[in-house]
Amino acid sequence: MMLSPAPKISFKAQMLQAREDAIIVTVNRLLAEKGFDAMTVDEVAAQVGIAKASLYKHFPSKEDLAAAAMVRVMRRAQAYLAALPGSMAPLDKLRAVVRWTMELKLAGEMPSLPSQNSSLRATLIANADYMNGLIEVSDQLGAWIEAAQEQGLLNPQLPAIAVLYTLYARACDPVLEFLQMGGQHTDAEIADLVLSTCFDGLNARQAR
Repeated sequence: MMLSPAPKISFKAQMLQAREDAIIVTVNRLLAEKGFDAMTVDEVAAQVGIAKASLYKHFPSKEDLAAAAMVRVMRRAQAYLAALPGSMAPLDKLRAVVRWTMELKLAGEMPSLPSQNSSLRATLIANADYMNGLIEVSDQLGAWIEAAQEQGLLNPQLPAIAVLYTLYARACDPVLEFLQMGGQHTDAEIADLVLSTCFDGLNARQAR
């Protein structure tokens, strides 16, 4: 049985997609640098190099712009989780995911999460792609958390949901930025330090 060739994408469609990708990359960076409230549609259009009217042809509102960037990051997270080797221990997978999110943050590629009363939050809740991705990622991380607790490697007295939100918080941890601004550590060293405080705690431990 012969498969029919994939439909050819027109040059115009390719250009529109390239422009949309450039818009999302710019929005992602601005969200990481200053957050949703401080970002303006005017500066997005200026940095992409298009008129604001053209920008609105792709995304009808500032909220839709930001939501597209958040969906892109969520899809990257889904792909990262799916690519982790099945043979990795649950705790190692959790550590790898947290490190990955911190590396994105340190590289200026992690959008700041919306505040509780942000109009972006309502847009995200209504966005099926984002919410489905969030549920999938949360379910997968939750399963690894519970497995690590059963193995005695994470405190079983802590509710799994509390551990999950603690891990999520590392994606917007201000400690990362403070250490980076200090200039005394490389980004890799900063990730190691924060990863240690997250998983090993602050209590002194005697060498074995």
